[in-house]
Amino acid sequence: MQTLDPTHRQFVLDLLAATHDLTLATVRPDGYPQATVVSFVHDDLTLYAGIGLDSQKAHNIRQNDKVSATITPAYPDWRHIRGLSLAGSASIVAGEEETAHAADLMRYRFPQLRELVPPGDICWPGAVFVRIQPSVISILDYELGFGHTELFEVVMDI
Repeated sequence: MQTLDPTHRQFVLDLLAATHDLTLATVRPDGYPQATVVSFVHDDLTLYAGIGLDSQKAHNIRQNDKVSATITPAYPDWRHIRGLSLAGSASIVAGEEETAHAADLMRYRFPQLRELVPPGDICWPGAVFVRIQPSVISILDYELGFGHTELFEVVMDI
């Protein structure tokens, strides 16, 4: 598997910027996957989503940090499908600084949140942020041919 290079990294970042929702798959306690659509933001390749504190997603992530996600912006026809699927790890954001950062990203991308979050709060009541760190990303680009995919390992800068 090749490492995500700058050209493909930019392709991924462009897709993330063009899409507001992703399908997040977590692992339920019985071993079955659970897929849920969530709105998200990103800071480079780190993704954040607001989820319910006591949601099944949150419980699943606390028990097993392995996740998968898919992202596909709207397309006019099948010849122009572009998207990605990723596998990685997720965790509930605990630190105040990172929570504030995720909240700022969410408020910028989704201005309607300013009406839902009480003044001075960094997150809406009953919600937490989940951080998703991709390990592998599969890029789908039908503009390069029907069914064209490429698989990349993600090496995060430390």
